[in-house]
Amino acid sequence: MATQQVRGVIARAKGEPVRIETILVPDPGPGEAVVRIQACGVCHTDLHYREGGINDDFPFLLGHEAAGIVESVGAGVSEVAPGDFVILNWRAVCGQCRACLRGRPWYCFDTHNARQKMTLEDGTELSPALGIGAFAEKTLVAAGQCTKVDPAASPAAAGLLGCGVMAGLGAAINTGNVGRGDSVAVIGCGGVGNAAVVGARLAGAAKIIAVDIDDRKLETARGLGATHTVNSRSADAVEGIRELTGGFGADVVIEAVGRPETYEQAFYARDLAGTVVLVGVPTPEMRLDLPLLDVFGRGGSLKSSWYGDCLPSRDFPMLIDLYLQGRLDLDAFVTETIALDEVEQAFARMHQGDVLRSVVVF
Repeated sequence: MATQQVRGVIARAKGEPVRIETILVPDPGPGEAVVRIQACGVCHTDLHYREGGINDDFPFLLGHEAAGIVESVGAGVSEVAPGDFVILNWRAVCGQCRACLRGRPWYCFDTHNARQKMTLEDGTELSPALGIGAFAEKTLVAAGQCTKVDPAASPAAAGLLGCGVMAGLGAAINTGNVGRGDSVAVIGCGGVGNAAVVGARLAGAAKIIAVDIDDRKLETARGLGATHTVNSRSADAVEGIRELTGGFGADVVIEAVGRPETYEQAFYARDLAGTVVLVGVPTPEMRLDLPLLDVFGRGGSLKSSWYGDCLPSRDFPMLIDLYLQGRLDLDAFVTETIALDEVEQAFARMHQGDVLRSVVVF
């Protein structure tokens, strides 16, 4: 079988700086597609992979928040064709599992990736980040991971729906079911949290309270639609949210940090029968201690949001249409565009909170 040689960003060992290496991309097999990447966002999850925080299946081919052009497809692929502009997603639904058969494909329990492996020149098999591996000129994915959208969209902006922006938008719209006139609080205003602010605004929330310890991020949140801000370094987050909601708490509180302390704030900052949505990703050792009587007595629902409970085939084209109509400012999330060899420096800027998203453009 033919292979192509391309450049990609590889994490070889835990904590080691990433480097660019030649990788071999096989021709697509049945149900697979090769995609020429046009843009890929630098996401915290890629840093987690490099730090060994996901698993230790090194070496990793990093990158997963991407858009590009389908170059070739394998046997049996009907959903996309060569030349299609697509956003890559890391949850290709199977259509056959118990969730899919019950009409809830966004909970699919058997999402799939490409069967073949991309490799280094010496034959070492690579583990693509989230089954995608898009810090590369081309990548091999399952065809179901490609969602066709309007090619008029900027690849740098469109690709962000592949992970962080979709996670935040979906946490508000899909998981939180934010409705017209609701009050919403978002704790943690990085890329995902600020996308939740945008999602709450799109859904018609009347009051959107952004909470963070960094005034720069709060300023960005205000520009994206937050009506109020609380700096939780200098003020109590729960009291601040309650004060802004008549003493009651918000209808929906979205926790976009993934820490027990901020989750507890979210729990107590919601109104009676309100909803807490956890979209921040915790680490394995984290534990939560809440009085069970409070869980019972406050009612409402405690939800977690995987990938914004999105269904890519439904949500990506709709959100790209809103973007092209000027109703969803995806460009606001692109802080800078960078070259493939600048990913390591982008990790540092992300860690320091200097950017919403650095995006590699090919």
